[in-house]
Amino acid sequence: MHIPTLIQDLALILCTAAITTLLFKWLKQPVVLGYIIAGLLVGPNFSILPTIGDIEGIRIWAELGVIFLLFSLGLEFSFKKLVSVGGNSAVTGVFEITFMMGLGYLVGTMLGWPTMDCFFLAGITAISSTTIIIRAFDELKVRNRKFAGAVLGVLVIEDLVAVLLLVLLSTIAVQNEIEGWELLLAFLKLLFFLSLWFLAGIFLLPSLLKAAKKLMSDENVLILSLALCFLMVILATKVGFSAPLGAFIMGSILAETTQAERIEHLISSVKTLFGAIFFVSVGMLIDPNLLVEYALPVLLLTITVIFGKTLFVTLGSLLSGQPLKQSIQSGMSLSQIGEFSFIIASLGVSLGVTSGYLYPIAVGVSVITTFTTPYLIRAADPFSAFVERALPEKWRLNLSRYSSGAQTIQAENEWKIVLRSYLVLIGTNSVIIIALILLGSNFLSGFIASQVENTVAGLIITTVITLAAMAPFIWALTIKKIHKVAYTSLWLDKKYNRGPLVTLEVLRNLLAVVYLYVLLDQLFPPAVAFVVALVVLIVVLAIFSKRLQTFYDRIESRFLYNLNVRNVIEGTDEKNNISPWDAHLAYFVINPDAEFIGRRLDELKWREKYGINIATIERGNRIIDVPERHQMLFPHDKIAVIGTDEQLQTFRFIIEPVMEVQEFHPVKKDVSLHKIIVDNHNKLRGKSIRNSGIREKTGGLVVGIERDGKRILNPDSDMVLKWDDVLWIVGDWKQIKQLKAD
Repeated sequence: MHIPTLIQDLALILCTAAITTLLFKWLKQPVVLGYIIAGLLVGPNFSILPTIGDIEGIRIWAELGVIFLLFSLGLEFSFKKLVSVGGNSAVTGVFEITFMMGLGYLVGTMLGWPTMDCFFLAGITAISSTTIIIRAFDELKVRNRKFAGAVLGVLVIEDLVAVLLLVLLSTIAVQNEIEGWELLLAFLKLLFFLSLWFLAGIFLLPSLLKAAKKLMSDENVLILSLALCFLMVILATKVGFSAPLGAFIMGSILAETTQAERIEHLISSVKTLFGAIFFVSVGMLIDPNLLVEYALPVLLLTITVIFGKTLFVTLGSLLSGQPLKQSIQSGMSLSQIGEFSFIIASLGVSLGVTSGYLYPIAVGVSVITTFTTPYLIRAADPFSAFVERALPEKWRLNLSRYSSGAQTIQAENEWKIVLRSYLVLIGTNSVIIIALILLGSNFLSGFIASQVENTVAGLIITTVITLAAMAPFIWALTIKKIHKVAYTSLWLDKKYNRGPLVTLEVLRNLLAVVYLYVLLDQLFPPAVAFVVALVVLIVVLAIFSKRLQTFYDRIESRFLYNLNVRNVIEGTDEKNNISPWDAHLAYFVINPDAEFIGRRLDELKWREKYGINIATIERGNRIIDVPERHQMLFPHDKIAVIGTDEQLQTFRFIIEPVMEVQEFHPVKKDVSLHKIIVDNHNKLRGKSIRNSGIREKTGGLVVGIERDGKRILNPDSDMVLKWDDVLWIVGDWKQIKQLKAD
């Protein structure tokens, strides 16, 4: 009986991979390296063992491996995680990637490589390995340390940039030249489709999964999630993007649903199988002769990756305000390249635009830097201690002061709120409107034309249907109110704000006219189309405004519910794991009928019950900053309260009929949330919070402590402060700054 070659190849691959991974597990090395070595052993460049017979078939399986790897990465990614990753990680990631790409390109140029090789090398050297780092953290038991959280935040940024690089490098390779305009168009196209897929996915998928929840066994969930993954892969390739990008996008959309963890668990085995085949295929492309021939470039690039990423991550982390020790730990943890570098290198091979030596060199550098990663992580603590001892005292003092800089969490400026609201409103509705116009002109028009013989009649029907679909979003673009409280506050200050606000209103209405003009241009001459667009806008909005508002509100409510439902459901289990820096300010006016009027704050025990802290009380023209426990609340007091979204929402309902007011902003003092680190400069070590003098010196209140990777909200006043504790204090910025400088 004849056995297909592919089955024989899979048997050879999996048996070899099983042996090598067991060996690497015993050696306490990442199993990814075991897969690569297995690929080398069964590949065409190693003749001792049997060799793969159907290389093309294995390559197809390897492409599936890339798809599953990116799909799983998307499930762990989520766009909301990107938003919450924090400014520090964003600054560090962007800084490191920018300089590493520049350094990679420079090294390629120094080696005399072609320009296209240099561009791909820049991308290869910039992206660290999420898989290798997480595994190393788990094996070294450092995942709960503070620097590990910073590293994981940088990895989120790197993963997103890697996806963008796949698109931009593909564009460069296809054009075979570097044109700023082409790259800009490619980026805008990517941004448009990312936004469209995200909006449509969040609107449709959670509702679909919820409706079918009772029918969904594990088998159904697995099949459905894989079907959605491959549908997005097809859609991405149809519009000119890569298959891995489509898988990543669908994973990130499903990451926002309540089924995310379940899908991630079910897909794990499939990802492991195909991912193993992908890494084996990586090893199959290694030519030992090429590695020997290019040993010097491999060594040079290894040194470039280790020292370059350590340096630039450390500098980026310092620039973002992180302490020296944590910055060095982050830098030494990220000093390797991995799976995304393989994907970028294989992209160059598949497109036929890179030289044959680039891929095995990239793999060689990855193998070496993967071996060094655990040792560098272990060496980070003693090396950072050495650097701190070697630095001049003045430098250490300045770095400590800079890293202890305040993280202000206070009421946002009205203009910032309004501009952000305009941007979100215009951006989201524009994406949907443009998508509907494209659907109407490219698909609906062809279908109508096949059903209606009269060409003009077909165009009219297509235009009317497209216009009806666009109408709710045209209404939102032109009429929907922008953040009412902030907008009203700015409008009342007519001397400075009314002109810009009117300009923004005119611009968004003109944008709606432009969209209608584009739709109507196929029916009328340009000048007539513009006039008709203006008339249609006025007539439609005047007649159907209320209906359109109701319909749009239903769409928006459903989208927001789907976007936040996972947090709402899971948030109840995280109530006691809230960190102080997730907090922000909210404002309330005390109603004269409130039953707690005249009672002392220590009697109310709001901090103990609800986890909130009162930052200020405004009473007439007087402002009481960080009020003492003996203070009482009186009618019409305006209080500023610090807490998380969940805490503030609970607090708001508990103290009804107190009414929240967002327009109240204390201006006499900058009361906000700041952090300081217990070190030799502020002499707080060994003192309790009560005896530290923090309240007396700053008028502030300690609302949280971070210690050994753990977060303590509302610590007891008898808690003794330890070295490297991070204290979060509510108070006046200038006074807390003086405490840092003592």
